Amino acid sequence: MAEQVAISDAGDPRLADYRDLRDVQLRKHLEAEHGLFLAEGGKVVRRAVEGGFEVRSFLMAPRWLDGLADVLATTDAPCYVVSEALAEEVTGFHVHRGALASLVRRPLPPVVDVLHGARSVVVLEDIVDHSNVGAIFRSAAAMGFDAALLAPRCADPLYRRSIKVGMGAVFSLPWTRLPDWHAALPGLSTAGFTTVALTLADDAVPIEQAVAGLDKVALVLGSEGHGLSTRWEQSADRRAIIPMAAGIDSLNVAAASAVACYVTAGRAAVAG
Repeated sequence: MAEQVAISDAGDPRLADYRDLRDVQLRKHLEAEHGLFLAEGGKVVRRAVEGGFEVRSFLMAPRWLDGLADVLATTDAPCYVVSEALAEEVTGFHVHRGALASLVRRPLPPVVDVLHGARSVVVLEDIVDHSNVGAIFRSAAAMGFDAALLAPRCADPLYRRSIKVGMGAVFSLPWTRLPDWHAALPGLSTAGFTTVALTLADDAVPIEQAVAGLDKVALVLGSEGHGLSTRWEQSADRRAIIPMAAGIDSLNVAAASAVACYVTAGRAAVAG
């Protein structure tokens, strides 16, 4: 069972994992160096622990202890109990959800392992906003997708903001990064997937048409600004568009992913 340790000094070195959470560049360096990530909020902390991730420590305001007592009972990691004011001083923001946990990152699995048995996967190219990555994971998991693959420059799905927006979907949806950006989509085609790229290309067809009758689908989404690279757009097996009213040419990538995942999941249900 986690040992509860009361701390009243913001400079206590035991709180190093939780320091300056709003400094994205600092956090990237610190989390990579120490092989950790943070979960924020009672539900997300619970899902991380239930997902089997090793806990380094917890940081909680007293009012959260009872609600997470069963989670604290599963580990010997320390639980640092602090006032909400002290939590804000350490983290750099108001921790209104009251609970944080520092957990150990796992080595990323090979692509072949993530794709084993999968029929519907989402593939992300250079999506750099953490909130968008989290939202896409949440939509993919909610629609029954089997996995997610990320190009090397995509934002970190285990960054605190990504996890929070995705409500911990990253803990249940298998994922990894693609080691070879250039050959990624042809490689998926060779593995038996039909790659369907969301794009405004002239030959794009409605998403319902693009995924109709397919067995294994890799739904490909591009960056927030210019969308997919020319390489990925042209190397996809099919190009698809979400039809919409005149005057609006596109959706935010997070919203587009929800629509496309829903349509693709419907294809899977019919085909199955």
